[in-house]
Amino acid sequence: MSRVRAEIGDLVRDGAGPQAIVTDIKQGRTWVLRRPAGGMSHQWETDDPDSLHVLETRTSRLERQRDE
Repeated sequence: MSRVRAEIGDLVRDGAGPQAIVTDIKQGRTWVLRRPAGGMSHQWETDDPDSLHVLETRTSRLERQRDE
């Protein structure tokens, strides 16, 4: 079974520990992350997508929020 790779909009846990939202994937090599709340002021990047554990996909998050 292959591991799910994080996509834009997914809620993930970064290998360093914090939860984050994937905001961009640059040239398929660099994942740009931001905190789940608090805007875009604090962003960081990783070039190791295997260190990102998908907690909730963008689609699932949007459906859940719509139903709330």
